[in-house]
Amino acid sequence: MKIGFISLGCCKNLVDSEYMIGLFDDPRFEYCAKSDECDVIIINTCGFILSAKEEAINTILEMAELKQHNLKKLIVTGCLAQRYRDELVKELPEVDAFIRIDDYDRLNEILSSVLDIEIKERYLSKRKLITNNYYGYLKIAEGCDNRCAYCAIPLIRGNCRSYPMEDCLKEARRLYDLGVKELNVIAQDTTYYGYDLYGRFALAELLRQLDEIPFKWIRVLYMYPDEITEELLITMADSKHVIPYFDIPIQYGNDRILKLMNRRGSVELIKTKIKRIRELFAEPILRTTIITGFPYETKATFADTLSLIKELEFDSLGAFTYSKEEDTKSYDYEEQVDPKLAQKRYEELMQVQQEIVLKKARDKIGRIYEVLIERHEELFDRYVGRAVFSAPDGVDCYVYVKSDEPLQVGRFYPVEITGSEGYDYYGLRKED
Repeated sequence: MKIGFISLGCCKNLVDSEYMIGLFDDPRFEYCAKSDECDVIIINTCGFILSAKEEAINTILEMAELKQHNLKKLIVTGCLAQRYRDELVKELPEVDAFIRIDDYDRLNEILSSVLDIEIKERYLSKRKLITNNYYGYLKIAEGCDNRCAYCAIPLIRGNCRSYPMEDCLKEARRLYDLGVKELNVIAQDTTYYGYDLYGRFALAELLRQLDEIPFKWIRVLYMYPDEITEELLITMADSKHVIPYFDIPIQYGNDRILKLMNRRGSVELIKTKIKRIRELFAEPILRTTIITGFPYETKATFADTLSLIKELEFDSLGAFTYSKEEDTKSYDYEEQVDPKLAQKRYEELMQVQQEIVLKKARDKIGRIYEVLIERHEELFDRYVGRAVFSAPDGVDCYVYVKSDEPLQVGRFYPVEITGSEGYDYYGLRKED
């Protein structure tokens, strides 16, 4: 039986997909990369914001068309199925099963019934990397306790549930043994890790133990500003393998809007944290996320946000316009912002960030960075890779590398940065 997988959404969802693929680690099943040749397709969906839901629905409809040909079964899992299963069952009869996240503990039983073939493996018992084995994700918790006013994640994933430290370390060692060189530590809020299990923030302790495993890079994603403790910063500064990469979604630059977002802390706290990071680390990498068009946003509050972005000069900034999600607190806020205005402000924000990136790019010209090679583009006779300042989730920039000698995918090479375009860089491979 040929099984195809489509994983949508964030890297946390991708880890779920990797465990789903592990269920089919059996000679009776064959992984199929071409959708039109599959007997079964499983789509792991995202349901975070409107655009993600639209992508999921369009993907389902596209795959449903294949049922007129070879495709025998179409199965939908993930966030969209968790949140809207009953409605989807009515609207999309082409789908053979919608499986909620809450039902993953009996996923093998459900799939056995739908596919009419026994699946013995249980979810979380095996994992097959979708990524190439030189980088991987370590998910240290599920769900979130933050309850941001705009966010549907707690409605979908529930409260924060940290994985025991010994389980995280065991999985990290397994990833290392598989050849992973770059470990990316993820959760909805990594800095909250352990509080539900141990009554304290335990990310620093986890990182100290992970640092004993000789990964090339250990990168931490999704840090909540007020949970970035001094202990955590000192731990990162003293580590051998944890890189000074700080993904801190601040979401906005005005205290009134932050309060309406139900975000803890303040603009001053954000500034204090960034200042302390820059005191401790010679070259920290700072990434953030901003929402434009949140209810009650005004010209003045948006100007505050632009001012903060100009002041803090993040290395990387992702942004999205506010998505009005049912059952979230902000859904009922009265002063909604016109979507066209939200889009205009998004574009203005990204223009400001582009200028910051161009300024930072000039400082990188002529410098040599280690670059992890990810693929070769034959058409342009160049390689594509990432330096320490780029995470593998597609948000950050790439480095396009020219080399007189063939380079091996999955290896690190010294690369001199020679130029930039947009958010990306160009470079030449240097001799080791």
